[in-house]
Amino acid sequence: MRRPSFFSTRYKSFKYAFKGISAVFRSEPNMHLHALASMIVFIMAFRFKVTRNEWCILVFCVGLVWMAEIFNTAIETLTNLVSPELHPLAGKTKDLAAGAVLMASITAAIIGLILFVPYWMRYLNS
Repeated sequence: MRRPSFFSTRYKSFKYAFKGISAVFRSEPNMHLHALASMIVFIMAFRFKVTRNEWCILVFCVGLVWMAEIFNTAIETLTNLVSPELHPLAGKTKDLAAGAVLMASITAAIIGLILFVPYWMRYLNS
């Protein structure tokens, strides 16, 4: 039997990864809010012509929040599979995962304020 080529296995890996991203958008309304917030952040970054380092920080923060939401969805899905009935530990697991998303979102929002407030102040004072 012929072993799959390097490129065909990479293609399949990316296909599954994009399938996962698509699934989180279909199943999680909060992901739409994250996408909207990301668009607003990137529009402001273009508008204010932020520095390269600021771009790196913003992209990292957006990626962190998206990853946290995807991990949260994966954890919730797995928890529902292994514990379809209500169980205190299943609830705690879901709460912890949701807390991680909240922490990532708060951190990103604080960093966004630190970066954008000076730009807004200059814009409003000009």
